[in-house]
Amino acid sequence: MYHNRPHVEDIRAMKRRGEKISMLFVTTPDEAAAAAEAGIHMLSIEGRFFDAEMRAAAGDCFVQVGLPYGGWGQFNGRPLATAEDYLRAAFHYSALGGDCVYCSASYDIQKVLCDNHIPVVGHIGLIPSYITWTGWRAVGKTADEALALWRHVQKLEEIGVFGAELEVVPDRVAKFLTENSSLIMLGMGAGKYADAQYLFTEDICGYGKNHKPRHGKVYRNFAPELARLQAERVAAMKDFKADVDAGGYPGPEHSVAIKDEDFVAFMETVNG
Repeated sequence: MYHNRPHVEDIRAMKRRGEKISMLFVTTPDEAAAAAEAGIHMLSIEGRFFDAEMRAAAGDCFVQVGLPYGGWGQFNGRPLATAEDYLRAAFHYSALGGDCVYCSASYDIQKVLCDNHIPVVGHIGLIPSYITWTGWRAVGKTADEALALWRHVQKLEEIGVFGAELEVVPDRVAKFLTENSSLIMLGMGAGKYADAQYLFTEDICGYGKNHKPRHGKVYRNFAPELARLQAERVAAMKDFKADVDAGGYPGPEHSVAIKDEDFVAFMETVNG
């Protein structure tokens, strides 16, 4: 409870002051530690990756822990389905040091979390867990869709959500939503007016293997070096297998010795 990293109120104060907020999705302690050292404000970490090691690596970053949605992930060996399931998971991740939880479940489930004083981040626009209803495209490019986004924002405010991932929404619509809402808008492909700019580490480091989004930007290209390391890893494994097949490994230097007299005594005892 007592720590030096930001609280929700600190993030809200940044919005009020018009400060730019940086945010990254990370999956490993190395990525989290690098983000902390770089001064990134917020991290998004899926629940399946979040543990005490990740919290320590994240340092003073404000951490959003993603609750798995339905069949997309599990908590304690079962998919999250009921409000009680989500609440149990939220309390678990909060106890580990999560500063808020991401939840794209129904309004009633989000409200249960909010009513229990869990800081909740919702999702507006292109929502991957609802993709069957929209397809992989920008959401809000028509007047009707933009209005639906605004109604969504108002509903999230009503139930007590404090922020929302604002994904692949036209920049002028994103500007209106950001400036007319108390929600912290975590923009991903939503233009420059969102409160935060949110990207995946794999995109900014150039080693993502999935579709490269329009909003992605590569700042360092790790792909060639990672490919080289993978080739070296395979080569090392091939050398190891060949060494084992030829009887070269293990050698005397890899084995534990026993004095002759102790081995003789052991064998005499065994053989009676």
